[in-house]
Amino acid sequence: MSARMVLLGPPGAGKGTQAARIAERLSIPAISTGDIFRANVAGATELGLKAKEYMDKGEYVPDSVTNAMVADRLSAPDAATGFLLDGYPRTEAQVGELEAMLAASGLALDVVVEITAETEAVVERLLKRADEQGRADDTEPVIRHRLEVYAEQTAPLAALYEGKGLLVRVDGMGGIDEVTERIAQALAARGIAA
Repeated sequence: MSARMVLLGPPGAGKGTQAARIAERLSIPAISTGDIFRANVAGATELGLKAKEYMDKGEYVPDSVTNAMVADRLSAPDAATGFLLDGYPRTEAQVGELEAMLAASGLALDVVVEITAETEAVVERLLKRADEQGRADDTEPVIRHRLEVYAEQTAPLAALYEGKGLLVRVDGMGGIDEVTERIAQALAARGIAA
């Protein structure tokens, strides 16, 4: 099944887990910007070296570099019939850039899925994960700050996509299988089924 989609949701909402499951069901690649960055840096590509300069200073990689990496990844053969983007776009400017990238190939997004989750439940989930995985830097203040940054910068994209008629909201609370089924049902209602 062909589908071009974006997955939104706060940290701890289960995006990574659900992205992998949905992409597998639809036989499309799950593309995470974190993975793209790591692959470009590890491969010492021109874009990877540029990104590393910023990352080494603890700065955000500029949109120009991020956009170029995403465009390069979307041009790969496995993304020809569709993809699931996780972690991109993060800003309104990137929304426009993604639209332009796709339009250049006569394509457009099919759907944007926002996984919603209650703040306190997400904080609890991330603190538990930090404890289990020994992530000492994932303290409650850090987690709450990440959620605030998400609310400020990325959550407005949901409103933007809702205005374009592309947004589907799915409750991210509950068991992993339960959430996967909710997403599958929401996609099926849009004519996208595995």
